[in-house]
Amino acid sequence: MEVGVLGAGQLGRMLALAGHPLGLRFCFLDPTPNSPASGLGEHVVAPWDDSAALARLARADVVTFEFENVPVDALHWLRDHVRVLPNPRALEVGRDRLQEKTRFRELGIPTADFRAVDDEASLLAAVAELGTPCLLKTRRFGYDGKGQALIREPAEASAAYAALAGQPLILEAFVRFQRELSILCVRGQSGETRFYPLIENQHREGILRLSRAPALQVSPEQRASAERHAERLLADLDYVGVLALELFDVGGTLFANELAPRVHNSGHFSIEGARTSQFENHLRAVCGLPLGDTSLLGPSAMLNLIGHVPPKAPLLEVPDLHLHDYGKAPRAQRKVGHLTLRARDDAELETRLAHVQALLASG
Repeated sequence: MEVGVLGAGQLGRMLALAGHPLGLRFCFLDPTPNSPASGLGEHVVAPWDDSAALARLARADVVTFEFENVPVDALHWLRDHVRVLPNPRALEVGRDRLQEKTRFRELGIPTADFRAVDDEASLLAAVAELGTPCLLKTRRFGYDGKGQALIREPAEASAAYAALAGQPLILEAFVRFQRELSILCVRGQSGETRFYPLIENQHREGILRLSRAPALQVSPEQRASAERHAERLLADLDYVGVLALELFDVGGTLFANELAPRVHNSGHFSIEGARTSQFENHLRAVCGLPLGDTSLLGPSAMLNLIGHVPPKAPLLEVPDLHLHDYGKAPRAQRKVGHLTLRARDDAELETRLAHVQALLASG
């Protein structure tokens, strides 16, 4: 069975690594040559909307995506010729913050208050309504902290608008949260749904640095709430595959921040930390195979490698550490790999994390 994938980045690479043992073949469409997934399947180097490239992808048995910013028209064309999973509607919602927040509100999922911003006058009115601090964001193409500006007081609104003007914008009320969480879920073609445990995430400079699973001090009510929010989205979007929902813990109440209609950075721990990784489960879902067990093998963590891959030998001496090098050229603020750690209990994981973080700081 052949899986077509829009995007050949590190997520596509990890999909292929999970799919090869299942006997799956891959064809990637990505305009960037020598992408991380190159060499793990056929790589068609062409623009996203190239008709010949899309026709090649349509010869696959199913098409999925690891990258949100592909033209929706290309997905709709593909859908007329081959099965595309997840539903492209999820992509349309997940990559537009206004649609995303509106969908949360319609489904009764708590989220930050927000206003659409069409011009500077509407921004000033929205700031007056929501108060400060607040966040002005681009509706699309924002990731790893890009495309947003914090407005600490009303006098800063015009400068924030000037910095982001020319793009559709949304203003969000500032949420004073205690921690950032995410939940990964997978839904099969029959509607069967499974959840990974809640994950706690730490960001710096807008970039995910550390994910820990399971998150500590999660009440049964919080876990049930997270699963209920995710399940509503899966059903509403007629979703098949892995979906991630990013959450804020606000005094015990979970606020939805963003959804990602694909495998997700915070779920990389699952490669070595869960009985079935998010990547294998995504493929099982889109290929119509039985879903895998999402339970953990032990407390686990993932650390992103930002900018460069440090010397490997010291890291590989750490027990139950696994290094994933994406083969990317070093560049500031670029995710070039990640580490996973697993331990027998929370205390052992903390000790190993502290040791690895010290090694990274010295390298």
